[in-house]
Amino acid sequence: MAFLELNNVSKSYVSGPGGKRLPVLENINLKVEEGEFIAIVGFSGSGKTTLISLIAGLLNPDEGEILLRGQPVLSPGPDRGVVFQNYSLLPWLSVYGNVRLAVGKAFPSWLPRQKDRQTHKFIDLVKLTPAVAKYPRELSGGMRQRVAVARALAMNPQMLLLDEPLSALDALTRATLQDEIEKIWEKERKTVILITNDVDEGILLADRIIPLNPGPSATLGPEFPITLPRPRNRQQLNHDARYKMIRNQIIEYLMDVRGDVAGFRVPEDLVLPDLEPRYVSSDSLKG
Repeated sequence: MAFLELNNVSKSYVSGPGGKRLPVLENINLKVEEGEFIAIVGFSGSGKTTLISLIAGLLNPDEGEILLRGQPVLSPGPDRGVVFQNYSLLPWLSVYGNVRLAVGKAFPSWLPRQKDRQTHKFIDLVKLTPAVAKYPRELSGGMRQRVAVARALAMNPQMLLLDEPLSALDALTRATLQDEIEKIWEKERKTVILITNDVDEGILLADRIIPLNPGPSATLGPEFPITLPRPRNRQQLNHDARYKMIRNQIIEYLMDVRGDVAGFRVPEDLVLPDLEPRYVSSDSLKG
């Protein structure tokens, strides 16, 4: 039995005064092993947030079942920590207060000193101890997202669900947080599902990348194993033939399925320029 299983999961929404149902996801099947880092990639509007909300228990499927350790997922719970794109911090609480509130909810029977120790542990893990007393309005976007990650991890969830948490950040901040997420995963070994529209981000972080085909009635595409050794260095990846091959395969697949849905195909005789991404290490820009 897999750690997480989605079996024939489908979800639709009711729209308009006539109550017409709009299918979003259809026949989703996924198995995730404990400790895996999975990236779900796809275009905007393909249903990625709906998928992560179903796994989090924020939504219930119309058909099929979602099992965590063999038990059905019917509602949200502390066994699944969620980090959203928009931070979702309480503006009247400090960094400490936002994380401490989550710890109190997850461990109501703990003594105050235990809750305090857990709170500071994960604030320090995301390197925010100097900002522990600051409020969200006093933080940069990257710092706010660090608080959101610390809050989710401090609840000691079995699984971490990341819903495009870095997409609103500038390139340097995004690269820095990608590095932090990988270090945290290596240390904590939580099961992680990352929702992203950035193929390079998925290759950098994940064990497997699974495309979500464009909707309506979106389905999961074939998985792409990422066999590159860890830790992964951006500059080294740029010169790794395996990275280029995996990247091209995923992008080609996404463009093909996007073309099928939109009703067009790239002409076979069209010659595309041979472009290679160039990365700037976040470490090289410090100081």
